Amino acid sequence: MEFVTVVVVAVLLQYFFFGLKVGMARGKYEVHAPAVSGHPVFERYYRVQMNTLEQLLLFIPGIMMFAYWVRPDVAAGLGVVFFIGRVIYFRSYVADPKARGLGFALTVLPSLAMLIVAAVFAVISAL
Repeated sequence: MEFVTVVVVAVLLQYFFFGLKVGMARGKYEVHAPAVSGHPVFERYYRVQMNTLEQLLLFIPGIMMFAYWVRPDVAAGLGVVFFIGRVIYFRSYVADPKARGLGFALTVLPSLAMLIVAAVFAVISAL
């Protein structure tokens, strides 16, 4: 379970970093709070942060349930894939939003897999 915790902390710190990048983009592109639109590049940074927040809602419960019901080492490995997927998503989306596919897939697929498999194991255990 220790590795799962390390991965979750890394992912949350990554999200914090994305928030810092949004703040820096606000200054660089002069998009003053509370505005969330203006310069297209600022909007890309903002969307990366918001999409990451949306994905965390699936990822964190998914990794915790998978670690509990299935295997923590596999959960941590899938969490690393999620983390790498977010890095790829961040870089590709800021450069060209149309190129975000690989990063998105590496994010959403591990999360969905962990949720579905954990649910199956929980149901089997309940029977």
